[in-house]
Amino acid sequence: MKKKIEEIAFIIGPTFGEEVEKMLVGVAESLGAKGTICYQHEALGTAHAIMCAEEALDGKTIIAFADTLFRADFKLDDKADGIIWVQKIEDPSAFGVIKMDENNIITDFVEKPLEFVSDLAIIGIYYVKDGKQLRAELQHLLDNKIMDRGEYQLTDALEALKRKGVKFVPGQVKEWLDCGNYKATVYTNQRVLEFVKDEGIVDPSLKSTNSVIIEPCMIGKGVIIENSVVGPHVTLSAGCKVSNSILKNSIVYENTIIENEVIENSMIGEDVQLLGKAREVSIGSFSTEK
Repeated sequence: MKKKIEEIAFIIGPTFGEEVEKMLVGVAESLGAKGTICYQHEALGTAHAIMCAEEALDGKTIIAFADTLFRADFKLDDKADGIIWVQKIEDPSAFGVIKMDENNIITDFVEKPLEFVSDLAIIGIYYVKDGKQLRAELQHLLDNKIMDRGEYQLTDALEALKRKGVKFVPGQVKEWLDCGNYKATVYTNQRVLEFVKDEGIVDPSLKSTNSVIIEPCMIGKGVIIENSVVGPHVTLSAGCKVSNSILKNSIVYENTIIENEVIENSMIGEDVQLLGKAREVSIGSFSTEK
């Protein structure tokens, strides 16, 4: 039986803007939940961020970091005190990792280990049965200025709960996609487009003239494409215009204009103008131009 989500608290910076906040609240409401916006005014770590939504830490609680996407069949075991979702990776040094015993119970949390201790990376999804108990441990970190590398870490609170008898077990996902930098985000865009390619993700308002669109692509409202090849794996947000260009495996945000360009493996912000020069050339045989 599916369990109803009562509230989703979004922890964001204070400068995201009203439009983003409305969109986030809309996401919560589309799931039948209350949407709450909470602000973190200073980047002081994961534990500090979560405490910006301390009033939401009550009862069964799921924490998900916003810079990661995942596919999984989530089944919350009511018998478990907590679940930490992990993924086996080649280089765990940039992530928190876990160690387990023979009974599949997590024995240690290690934040960004300098030496190898485990290849099971914590991917940023957590479940705790008792949100108030977690809140108390997070508050203890803040009150006593318990920091690691200048930040308050969620893993320190989880470790404190573990010492008090809370048993955490690992959870698995089918796919985990990181969005921590632009290259990872572009790759994530590629994987998402492959996953949703059968759902009709080209807006019918698209105006395409003498152009080829190679699926899968996601194209927003009011996009104009002229004399261009777009795709595969391109996301063009609302209001973009592409002309005389080739665009592959890239993300382009709202109201950006691209003319006379060849672009691949890129991420381009909103209201950008990339205006290459159209030209005529006569180049002799066996020549190289860079």
